[in-house]
Amino acid sequence: MEKYRAVRLASPGRPLVDEMLDALSPGPGEVLVRVKAAGICHSDAHYRSGVGSTRHPCTLGHEVAGVIAGVGAGVTGHREGDHVCLHYLVTCGKCDYCRKGMEQFCVGGEMIGKHRDGGFAEFILVPARNAFPLPASIPFEQGAVMMCSSATSLHALRKARFARGDSVAVFGIGGLGVSAIQLARALGAAKVFAIDVNAAKLGLAARFGAVPVNAHGADAVKKIQQLTGGRGVDVALELIGSARTMEQAVKVLAPCGRAALAGLTDQDMSVAPYRDLLSREAEIIGVSDHLASEIPELMEFVARGELDLSNAITRAVPLDARSINGVLDDLEAFRDDVRSVIRP
Repeated sequence: MEKYRAVRLASPGRPLVDEMLDALSPGPGEVLVRVKAAGICHSDAHYRSGVGSTRHPCTLGHEVAGVIAGVGAGVTGHREGDHVCLHYLVTCGKCDYCRKGMEQFCVGGEMIGKHRDGGFAEFILVPARNAFPLPASIPFEQGAVMMCSSATSLHALRKARFARGDSVAVFGIGGLGVSAIQLARALGAAKVFAIDVNAAKLGLAARFGAVPVNAHGADAVKKIQQLTGGRGVDVALELIGSARTMEQAVKVLAPCGRAALAGLTDQDMSVAPYRDLLSREAEIIGVSDHLASEIPELMEFVARGELDLSNAITRAVPLDARSINGVLDDLEAFRDDVRSVIRP
């Protein structure tokens, strides 16, 4: 193989393009993975538009699952033919942040599909420690989506110090929201409210046991207050990336509630310090990525049947720029699809 196909971001603000790249070869400590599925995340739409600092040209795609096609010198525990999913943060493992279990702040860290070439391609090269075994019972498409949607949702719940019996409001029922609902219920949420403007997505949320709250032309904060008898919720997750919904996530909090904000936006948000925070001792918590240590836990949720992404993957497209740009256009317009995947 002398060349392989990839779909790349040549420069922010422009459509992705098809390219043929030189063949990859794993170096010491690396594995070469033949991509079997790559999720298309709303973050990819942000990167295409220029929100978020990306290297370019760059192959996007940070939700990746596939088959090991080659192993470099010194690699143990991985063999050609193994099914794997990829943790998207490539870190040094040695700096203070890495040693403290905060690898998302690694001083030399890189994210695949953002700072280094990602999975919108036939092949991808990563350190062996970034490849996690994918059980044969989990399809590649679901394994890929778990690497961001599910992992970030679990991390958001952990950062918000979710505890059994808490009530949860999930803003945005896309790929992250579907996972957040299921994970919150599996972890013992008293009640989960799903807030969106899309009736089809709210129907999916209801099938997973959430209370749907249609915010189309309505005051979502007022609706949540009514549904909770004026108390509000213990935890709110903002998974859209909108200043308006971030503000709503704060305003629906009960006393000592925590709003975990995971959506990407370059907009400024506004809160009233006394009314929204001080008087209730409420908290706003930023959520950045997730941790490698959380991936095995996700696999356990799947093994127990508590996390099912089969209904969350609503479209599969081929590895070509036209198809992928179409999905990104739909994501920017917040259309009906929950999660789309590429099958090279």
